[in-house]
Amino acid sequence: MELIKLKIEFQQALEKIEDEKALDDLRVKYLGRKGVVTDLLNELKNMPPEQKREAGNKINSFKREVDLMLEEKRQLLITSSKSLKNEWFDISIPGLKHPRGHFHPRTIIMRQAESIFQSMGFSIVDGPELETDWYNFEALNIPKEHPARDMQDTFYVENPEDGSDLVMRTQTSPVQVRFMEKNAPPLRIIAPGRVFRREATDASHDYQFYQIEGLMVDKHISVADFKGVIAEFFKRFYGKKVDVRLRPSYFPFTEPSFEIDISCVFCNKKGCRICSNGGWLEVAGAGMVNQIVFESAGYARNEWQGFAFGFGFERLVMMKYKVDDIRLLNSGDLRFLKQF
Repeated sequence: MELIKLKIEFQQALEKIEDEKALDDLRVKYLGRKGVVTDLLNELKNMPPEQKREAGNKINSFKREVDLMLEEKRQLLITSSKSLKNEWFDISIPGLKHPRGHFHPRTIIMRQAESIFQSMGFSIVDGPELETDWYNFEALNIPKEHPARDMQDTFYVENPEDGSDLVMRTQTSPVQVRFMEKNAPPLRIIAPGRVFRREATDASHDYQFYQIEGLMVDKHISVADFKGVIAEFFKRFYGKKVDVRLRPSYFPFTEPSFEIDISCVFCNKKGCRICSNGGWLEVAGAGMVNQIVFESAGYARNEWQGFAFGFGFERLVMMKYKVDDIRLLNSGDLRFLKQF
């Protein structure tokens, strides 16, 4: 076997290769199933046993060299191909920019609302989402028999320590009681956060949503103070004057209680689809803090006065951006979120 001669012949043939097809043909000629190396290996059976080992090693070494030179030639053909030589590339063109994330519409409006209240002297406070029965109901003057405590409205969680009931808070009002227990008046706070209700999900309801609760306590706080604060908030929030009206209502933790309506920011009380042609939009519930709530927090009865209010935050987002389905805010749908 003249392996040196075969190697020279292979190198000479390899130098003449100019395209990948010819290179592949050369590979088949030498390394194919019926190629030169296969023929050499078949000849081993006719050799004496003492020569087979040495001859086999030489043939395998030749095979590796051929394989390596074929691969080197292949890479050379790729880098020197005519298509690559003719390709023009402008290195001054800016690279592709990776898309940047941005705030969720709820976060945008939440920060805007917090900023407005802070500018009016309100502090932002927080509290647990998993609450005790006391803070979520009893301290807020919601007795055992109150309809709001029905299992269909509240998520109850069994306390693993003593078997008593815990609840996923149904409003952020418990934060107010917790804050008043540790802080003496006068005070101004808002408590934004997530709340939970056992409700059917549709375009305007969800089982979890966000609220902003507000509380202001001092010696001589009145309904007029509240109306002034809430009117100023919506004026700054919408960037124009907004009329506010109060309608009598009932909440166990306030007395008197009222619903808050604002003039429709889309039609200026002329009547449109958004306000059901009524000219007004219901936005929140509020009232003067019931003295029983003050007592629950450790304040002396009839010594302090204050107002409390709360509104569903998603409603503000939907009104601000004209979103008609609350479920979009929790969907994670990028087609929706990229609009903000």
